[in-house]
Amino acid sequence: MSARKLYDKVDLALRLLRAIPSDDIEVCYSGGKDSDVILRLAQMAGIKFTAIYKNTTVDPAGTIKHCKENGVQILQPKQTFYQLIERKGFPTRRCRFCCDKLKEYKIKDDAIQGIRRCESVKRTKLYKEPIICRLYGSKKNHVNVILPILEWTDADVAEFIQSEGIKLHPLYYREDGTVDVTRRLGCMGCPLKSDNGLGDFTANPKLVKEWLKHGKIWWERKRSKPMKAQIKFANIYEVFAHNVFFDSYEAFVMAKNGMFGTEDFKQLLCDYFKIDL
Repeated sequence: MSARKLYDKVDLALRLLRAIPSDDIEVCYSGGKDSDVILRLAQMAGIKFTAIYKNTTVDPAGTIKHCKENGVQILQPKQTFYQLIERKGFPTRRCRFCCDKLKEYKIKDDAIQGIRRCESVKRTKLYKEPIICRLYGSKKNHVNVILPILEWTDADVAEFIQSEGIKLHPLYYREDGTVDVTRRLGCMGCPLKSDNGLGDFTANPKLVKEWLKHGKIWWERKRSKPMKAQIKFANIYEVFAHNVFFDSYEAFVMAKNGMFGTEDFKQLLCDYFKIDL
């Protein structure tokens, strides 16, 4: 894309931001590349805003530092991710309670977000307009969400970052110092990742121990009757292995009751991640 075509998109984004009838706007900042782009656009637009990072307590190393370097306000959660695991167990693709409690809650009536349609088929279908109304629990608790880079491609983002000299989170840089905008930041071990978080757990085995330590507290809590999970699984190690290594419960059961006898998933995790549990 030529610089002229990119800055046609930039001009549209700036006009959108300047049209917001508010002087109390939140820039939803995660530390990722798209957050850096919308932060720069808000600065260029000359609007009054507050950039806010909601600390999930399990974001990649360097995220807090990157936020501070950009003058972003950091909000601490009422409960950490691991405290939520102790209460609710492990998050899954279908049950993302951690997002609701740690990331997706209202701060201000107007919020700028870095959502882009090209990032997924779901987003392409879901987001049609650059301004949407999002509800957080009730109609009274709504937010006007502004999406200035909704139609931007990865190439647009990469060119804008280079043109504006934006310093990104360290994880976006390859060993040779070049930028890879296809990389995505996210909570460590997030079940929404294409590999169910396995890459994060493999690179950070201590993460596995933390998940299991707090998951065990949830599993062993006294209850009047067993949870559904305790009927399907023998222990917390089976729950973790099922969520990370298998795409279905049926596949897990086949692996557990294999031709060589019942699988010991605690030992499997120890051997796979080279840890002691």
